[in-house]
Amino acid sequence: MMRQQAESDYRVAKPLENEEIRQLLRELSDWRQEGKQIERIFRFPSSRMALQFVNRVANLAEQERHHPDIHIFYDTVRLVLSTHSVGGLTAQDFSLAYKIDLMVGQDFPQDGWPQPL
Repeated sequence: MMRQQAESDYRVAKPLENEEIRQLLRELSDWRQEGKQIERIFRFPSSRMALQFVNRVANLAEQERHHPDIHIFYDTVRLVLSTHSVGGLTAQDFSLAYKIDLMVGQDFPQDGWPQPL
């Protein structure tokens, strides 16, 4: 289900219902809901690798035209997704989270990095 949503175009965003949010969260790796947003924290072996990750996320966000809040703390990166225009979570948020998870598995698979917090 997540793959279909990740491949679809979400130009018209509508807020998701609580049950939809719970179901979609089960399909993601280490993302959690905080109010009207989802977030995931990544820890890397160095600040350099954390910045490389942030750059890749930024490029993906540009492609998707949907941008997370990005918080960088030396070797730790916190990503927060929400669709501000609807004041909550939409399929766009979960689609981007899914694509970030795919990117992490492809681009950062060595030695179990990043470590979930």
